[in-house]
Amino acid sequence: MEIKNDKEIIQLSRRTVYQNRWMQVNEDKVLFPAGFEGIYGVVEKPPFAIIIPVHSDGRIQMVQQFRYPIGRRCWELPQGTWEDTPDSDPETLARGELAEETGYRAGRMEKIGEMFPAGGLLNQLCHIFLAHDLTEGATSREATETDMETAAFSMDEIMAMFEKGAMPDANSMAALGYWKLKAGLGD
Repeated sequence: MEIKNDKEIIQLSRRTVYQNRWMQVNEDKVLFPAGFEGIYGVVEKPPFAIIIPVHSDGRIQMVQQFRYPIGRRCWELPQGTWEDTPDSDPETLARGELAEETGYRAGRMEKIGEMFPAGGLLNQLCHIFLAHDLTEGATSREATETDMETAAFSMDEIMAMFEKGAMPDANSMAALGYWKLKAGLGD
């Protein structure tokens, strides 16, 4: 086989090894740039939004829930995807997840970036939004989120949660870090 680009891994075949409503796990046979074949495990998930809800006093609205894979409750930013409508407009998704999980509605939503949380194994894109001009309303959580709590924290309190391990969510850390770096660097 002729390699067209010596810097890319070329997919030779794909086999789906697991699939459910939320994800698909594939095993790809690939050709590496050096010319040898191997396999790559790829998890496919629809895009999601993570929201940084900023109150007028600067506090950030967070959610806490039990995360089964790690066996503990954690604080994190509101975030999620709509598996049934994976092509939803990112801002519509962000507004929906914010209201669903926290009960807050944003008067203004600002997309500040995108990221791939685990590009070595997952193709899922994350849209990062700031939510401003918050007004409180009712939550509309899914059945799997009935244990969820919500509260607002200052950045100092959030840093303390990071340090104590009460907020180990990498997506939340990355989104907050990106926001703070962007704010510090200017537009």
